Amino acid sequence: MIEAVLFDLDDTLFDQRTWLTGAWRAVAAVGAARGLDDEALLVALADIAAEGSAAGRIIDRALARLGVEASDVTPYVEAFRDHQPPRLPLYPGVADALARARARLPIGLVTDGEVRIQRAKLAALGLTDAFDVVVFSDALGRDRRKPHPAPFLTALGALGTEPARAVYVGDRPDKDVAGAIGAGLAPVRVRTGEYAAQPDLPAPRLSVAGVPEAVGAVLAWCESAMSVL
Repeated sequence: MIEAVLFDLDDTLFDQRTWLTGAWRAVAAVGAARGLDDEALLVALADIAAEGSAAGRIIDRALARLGVEASDVTPYVEAFRDHQPPRLPLYPGVADALARARARLPIGLVTDGEVRIQRAKLAALGLTDAFDVVVFSDALGRDRRKPHPAPFLTALGALGTEPARAVYVGDRPDKDVAGAIGAGLAPVRVRTGEYAAQPDLPAPRLSVAGVPEAVGAVLAWCESAMSVL
């Protein structure tokens, strides 16, 4: 019997690139104020980010591509962290899917990333009050980011739900699927965002196109369980 559904945020509920585009523009503006070609910096940031976010040090690498030895990248990093767009679009159907899920079950959010950045994203997406519990893994410590079980278990503890009775919906096999399995939840993988083309390894309970399909499947499982009681 499913008693709760948890969701990832970035590239699961919305296209993370829409946030990054604005954040890179804010970083490029800092470069312009320091005499750099802001358009060239923006192109470098976007190109390096497109190589994969997991590699890290995107700002440092972009500055190096322009031949800039930045002894202090703090102003650039702060511009990135302070980016707060007034509005961001959800993937199609996500708002309705979350409402349908919440009408049937408690729902929660488990997301990695600096807390102020993730809070700003939720506000811009109109999701500040969309969940019964929100867990920012960085608030537990960066070493508790997914796939660590702590953020999953913290969310379920707040909901009073055992892992075996919960589902986690996310896009990344290495973080979301692996993390859910490690914490004892049933993972549903959505094939959206940066990692959409990656294979289903480890294997989720279900792999679907997006959140509306994931919610539809979870609610169908709920109805099936009710029918045999």
